[in-house]
Amino acid sequence: MIGIIVYLALIMNSSLTVTSSSFVENGLIPSKYTCEGIGVNPPIHIANLPANTQSIAIIVQDPDAAVEGGFNHWVACNIQPVADIPESFKGGMEGLNGAKKLGYIGPCPPSGTHHYHFMVFALDTKLKFDKSPNKEELEKAMKDHILSKGDLVGLYKKLK
Repeated sequence: MIGIIVYLALIMNSSLTVTSSSFVENGLIPSKYTCEGIGVNPPIHIANLPANTQSIAIIVQDPDAAVEGGFNHWVACNIQPVADIPESFKGGMEGLNGAKKLGYIGPCPPSGTHHYHFMVFALDTKLKFDKSPNKEELEKAMKDHILSKGDLVGLYKKLK
């Protein structure tokens, strides 16, 4: 019995492994996925999804931005539990990014190199919203529903 409890605790506390075929952890994000390119989201691979995952949420944030709390580049939820989120993904429910627009907005730091956190959450439910959520609304709604989470950090500095 104790073995089962320990096993369940390990499963519940395991981390998602978030990677991309476009850049490595703490590596440079290709300009294609930024304001200097076509500005679509890079492909994301998610490993170790719990078997009881009902939906996935994604938040992409730049904590280095000169905005209180950082700048949110992507807020999305109610994504089917899949291992691969393709480039230029259109699925689930798009939330409001830091520009108060729906969908992904590519990195575009005004100066220096910024860190971009691609945070992925495995949830035990699909979330219900009357309107597209912003980051804070998504975080509040998923608070008690996170089964596991992972983070991939990419870097970007404008080339021009």
